Amino acid sequence: MAAKIKVLVVDDSAFMRSMITKMLESDSEIEVVGTARNGQEAIERIEVLKPDVVTLDIEMPVMNGIEALRHIMNNNPLPVIMFSSLSKEGAEITLEALNIGASDFIAKDFSNFSIRISGKENELINKVKTVAKKKTMYLLKRITLLRKPVTMNSPNRIKHSVLAIGASTGGPPAIEHILSSIPSDFPVPIVIAQHMPKLFTKSFAQRLNNISQIEVKEAENGEALKIGAALIAPGDSHMSIKRRNNAVVVAFVNDAKYIYRPSVDLLFSSTAQVYGAESFCVILTGMGNDGLVGIKEIKSKNGYVIAQDEDTCVVYGMPRAVVNANMADAVLPIDKISEAIIKNL
Repeated sequence: MAAKIKVLVVDDSAFMRSMITKMLESDSEIEVVGTARNGQEAIERIEVLKPDVVTLDIEMPVMNGIEALRHIMNNNPLPVIMFSSLSKEGAEITLEALNIGASDFIAKDFSNFSIRISGKENELINKVKTVAKKKTMYLLKRITLLRKPVTMNSPNRIKHSVLAIGASTGGPPAIEHILSSIPSDFPVPIVIAQHMPKLFTKSFAQRLNNISQIEVKEAENGEALKIGAALIAPGDSHMSIKRRNNAVVVAFVNDAKYIYRPSVDLLFSSTAQVYGAESFCVILTGMGNDGLVGIKEIKSKNGYVIAQDEDTCVVYGMPRAVVNANMADAVLPIDKISEAIIKNL
């Protein structure tokens, strides 16, 4: 019998510690080996209990979740799932946590507390099981990567007319790594679908805009794609693109057939329909296989596809689906993708 996944639950609320423990231990493959009331206790108990995964609240006394996370990643790196409030402030702090090295997060989006938190059970269990598989996370080392901006070689003929990026778990730092390397004279528009809640995508876009040489913003319905600008799909909408007169514009879709929000499949499929062989897609870290159907359409039109490699993914789910289907033109580590985008445009 396989060993159980050992989890340490960290939250200053006794109710939350009890609730999260019950949720996790409803699965026979998971064991909560301990709890902690603040970041300082968490650090001490990690040393003794050697958990496989930590769930970590952000707002706590003595030492908050961000301070604890920094200490964990510097001294005893292991998969951490943050519990975050669904607010603008919560989004900004959570994005910082992902940047520091947290594997994933759970949004506390409940008004009727006890009822809505119990609905998070499957999400939490799936995320714990997924991140537990990757004890050594490459993205912890991302800060030490040399992020030199890539320069355009302007005499080259542009073969592609759009860059579409899709990601889920582990995606925000990966997307940040790519966009922060893209030059100000980038010659095509960029569209991005990252699985995220509503308020998070706006904060994510603002964060990317602050560290990028190009303009990055959350997309608005009907907005035209612009050369050298990136549009991020809002967390509460599925984003497609379509031709309107002489422009290509964003069109929001509310279609129940797309499970993940915003849908990478829809963005990629609509990219294939609008740009055909001039489509360039990048599929990044994430669980599941969202993006595969869209990439099949991209490839049927002779577009170009890069998949992130297994070693640099937090979760090698979405790229694996594309690679296993023989749909990737290149499989690359995250720090090589920007260069490959420029080279193959």
